[in-house]
Amino acid sequence: MLRQFNLIKNDAALREKRVLPSFPFCFMVFRPVQKSGNNHTHVYEVKDISHGGMQLALKDGIHNYKSQEFLSGELHWHGKSLNVEGEVKWVTKSRMGIEFSKSLQKKILDFLSLKNFVSVLRPLHDTHFDVDTPSNLKYWLRADGPFEVFIWQHGDGEFSKLQVIVMENFIEWSDGSGVKTGRVVSKRDVDTPLITEDEFLFAIDDTIDLQKVTLANDVLTLIPESNLSANVRDFFIRQLK
Repeated sequence: MLRQFNLIKNDAALREKRVLPSFPFCFMVFRPVQKSGNNHTHVYEVKDISHGGMQLALKDGIHNYKSQEFLSGELHWHGKSLNVEGEVKWVTKSRMGIEFSKSLQKKILDFLSLKNFVSVLRPLHDTHFDVDTPSNLKYWLRADGPFEVFIWQHGDGEFSKLQVIVMENFIEWSDGSGVKTGRVVSKRDVDTPLITEDEFLFAIDDTIDLQKVTLANDVLTLIPESNLSANVRDFFIRQLK
C-alpha cells in the first residue's frame, strides 16, 4: 500500500511524493466572529496550521469570505481555545487560507507547542480506534496540525522507515538510505477503495536540516511509553543521530 518514491525534480529543489494513511476526522476547529447580515456562523475544520497561518475547510456549505478580507474568531482544540485574527489570502468554495496577524506570534507558539501536540496524540494503530491501516504500518501516532508519526516495518518485523510530520516540517529515516528532511509543499486526498489516504508532496532539503532532526528527536522523547515503547523510541533516536 505504501507508494513512496515518485520523484519530481525542478530547478529549485528535489520534490518527492508520499502516499500516507489519512484519519478522516479533525478535532481542531475554528469558529469565526459572525459577519454582519449572517444568521449563523459556520464551524471550520483546521486542515493545516503553522505558526504563520492556517487552512480552513467546510465539510458542508459554502463560505462567503473573499481574498484580503480580515477575519477573526476562536480556535478550539481538545478543551483549549485561542482568539486569533488574520487576513484571508486565498479562497475556494469550501476552503480558505489565513495568514495570522504578527501580533499573535507568541500566543500561537504557546498554543502549538510540542507538549500540547504530544498531549493529544492518538495511537491510531491501536485496534480500539477501528481504523484500517496498511499491514506494514507498525505505529501511527496522530494529532491535528498535522502532527503525525509513522513507523513502518519489513516483512520480517524489522523496522524499515520512520516519518515525522510536524506542521510544514518533514523528517524521514529509511533503512539503508538514512535521514532526509524537507517541508510539506502540498497535500491532497487520494481516492482508494480500502484505506483513506493523502498524497503529500515534499520539497527535500539539499542537505539534512539539523533543526528538523532535533525537532523529530524532541517529538520522540516526549511521546509517553503508553504510545511508544522506550526501546522503539531509543532505536529511532539513535538512527536520527
